[in-house]
Amino acid sequence: MAGAAGTALVPMTARAAAQDASASTAQDSVLPVDVTLRVNGKDKRLHIDARTTVLDALREHLKLTGSKKGCDHGQCGACTVLIDDRRVVSCLTLALAAEGQEITTIEGLATDDHLHPMQQAFVDNDAFQCGYCTPGQIMSAVACVKEGHAGSEADIREYMSGNICRCAAYPNIVAAVKQAAPEIMKG
Repeated sequence: MAGAAGTALVPMTARAAAQDASASTAQDSVLPVDVTLRVNGKDKRLHIDARTTVLDALREHLKLTGSKKGCDHGQCGACTVLIDDRRVVSCLTLALAAEGQEITTIEGLATDDHLHPMQQAFVDNDAFQCGYCTPGQIMSAVACVKEGHAGSEADIREYMSGNICRCAAYPNIVAAVKQAAPEIMKG
């Protein structure tokens, strides 16, 4: 009987030693990590906490403050950016998860001295008042068009519903999306 108990302990002891070895080789999640983010066509090397979101990497580390921190819960859309042409709430996306993908922010839409067609349409249609939500609205609107959801006002309202405007500029935002859609689709 004593032999059986002894053999049962050996595997448990071996498992415990293996767990201790793997725990010592795993990286502590609070230690900084190196990450390279491709933002607006340029690689940016950062040394950040592994828990840093894309939003905080953009605002705090890269000083790109166009994306706004609204609710910080992914509910308002003020922090919307494009990652590989998909709209993403950057406050809920870890920077490490975006490594190797193209991140486009509001700062990356305009070229030289020319506004992006959606930026120009927002100006032309007075599609903002206070402007806080505008960068996220514009990024979401660009994605809405590219996704093929700008065919009707109802579609635009539905596919832009993740972006909140407290000033209620919604009719003007819809008009801006309608105006910019043909130019974005041909380009």
